[in-house]
Amino acid sequence: MIYLQLFFSFLQIGLFSFGGGYAAMPLIQHQIVETHGWLSMSEFTDLITISQMTPGPIAINSATFVGIRIAGIPGALIATIGCVLPSCIIVTLIAKLYLKYQNMSVLQEILTTLRPAVVAMIASAGISILISVFWGSGAISIANTNWSMVLIFAICFILLQKAKTNPILVMLLAGIMKLAVSVIGG
Repeated sequence: MIYLQLFFSFLQIGLFSFGGGYAAMPLIQHQIVETHGWLSMSEFTDLITISQMTPGPIAINSATFVGIRIAGIPGALIATIGCVLPSCIIVTLIAKLYLKYQNMSVLQEILTTLRPAVVAMIASAGISILISVFWGSGAISIANTNWSMVLIFAICFILLQKAKTNPILVMLLAGIMKLAVSVIGG
């Protein structure tokens, strides 16, 4: 039964996650945290971090991680296949159709219409993760704010946006800053 749940959960993620990994995060969160309770919100945030640091798409890395966690190697394979299968089928069909109808204005209008929805999904995922990191599972208040994480976020944001620092270096620096905060605070 767990194999079917993994397969169909990640099949849904693979089927409805238009716009790439960041757009898939709310769908992944809904399936693995809210619907099935396979991970807590804190573990989900860690999953996204690990998925960002490992090569490959977030959804596939998430499927593999959750599959292994829930049902071992067979679970990882089944969840990953469930995640990839819709894309393989859809991309093959769309490629054939796109090559045939690429000059139609209706097709271009449909693609343009999908862009705001993808941006909204990415923003939703980012806000969910920020809330989890800054306030954990507690109430959103100044007293409950994890100020060290806010400071790390602000430094990383400035490095990425203003200094145009390489994102890999920023991730490494963020890890070092969090480690330093943990050592000093604990």
